[in-house]
Amino acid sequence: MGGRGRGRGPEPGSCQRWLHRNRSGVGFSLLALAYLLYLSCGALLFSSLELPYEDSLRRELRQLKSQFVLDNPCLAPDTLERFLARVLEANNYGVSVLNNSSGKWNWDFTSSLFFAATVLTTTGYGHTVPLSDGGKAFCIIYSVIGIPFTLLFFTSLVQRVMALVTRRPIHYIHTRWGYRKQSVALVHAVLLGLLLVLCFFVIPAAIFTQLERDWSFLESIYFCFISLSTIGLGDYVPGEVQHQRLRKLYKFGITIYLMIGLTAVLVVLETFCELNKLKELKRIFYLKKDKPEDEIKILDHDQLSFPSVVDSVPFGREQHKLSEPFVSGLKAHPFTEDPSNR
Repeated sequence: MGGRGRGRGPEPGSCQRWLHRNRSGVGFSLLALAYLLYLSCGALLFSSLELPYEDSLRRELRQLKSQFVLDNPCLAPDTLERFLARVLEANNYGVSVLNNSSGKWNWDFTSSLFFAATVLTTTGYGHTVPLSDGGKAFCIIYSVIGIPFTLLFFTSLVQRVMALVTRRPIHYIHTRWGYRKQSVALVHAVLLGLLLVLCFFVIPAAIFTQLERDWSFLESIYFCFISLSTIGLGDYVPGEVQHQRLRKLYKFGITIYLMIGLTAVLVVLETFCELNKLKELKRIFYLKKDKPEDEIKILDHDQLSFPSVVDSVPFGREQHKLSEPFVSGLKAHPFTEDPSNR
């Protein structure tokens, strides 16, 4: 009788136990598959939307070129090809041969400040690039030092802004009126997100629509999103139109907008990331770390959030209370001194 059970399948519940033990790995595998699927679907949709327009534009340019050659028989086609290639190469460096751009300089101080900001925030529109070998070498060195410096600066800035606009209001409402901390945090995050959309997307888009003659409201919203998400495609760059009024002041204002807007986006994202539900969701895909008991208190914060980078720095008791994550119903255990340390 004992030999008959050896050829049977796995015991009931063994699959559940295996899934429970490898929950993080299975979750990450599903996450990777979902990401690849999302990436492939995006490529298919972009191709179906943009390929017909690209094909139409190519045919139009061929027709214009053929008509130009017919209208100017004295111009050799090879000469025209070399001229167009040189013009396109210069245009990739932000230099145009058109008469309406003769008074526009790409490397005055305000334009260079705008370029430096896009480099350090990794937005990188690509409309202006270094022309000289010295400029390219300096850009590498400047970025190697400046990008980590910018990350450190924004990390410290976001941690301080979070204490003022997120943790203090939530702590005040929770202690004053007794609402659940998680409910207050969720409502606060939604309101903060709506305020971000209004102040850094809708209102700036309306302003760009008035200042940029060829931009629609959708294109202005598109520019704001592409910029503040640091994608920086470079197809829309403000301050590049003919005879732009107060161009230097305009470029400086856009630089300030990008810096403040990026800070606001990071604050809102970090506010959502500190919600307890999102923390539980992240734990499904992250590796479970075995921490010694004496480090549990120190490393209690999520290691991939902005505040967790700076929370390890000692600061005052009140500041520490405001930096706690939005977890309600948990009480801290009193600290007892180890007799061996006396």
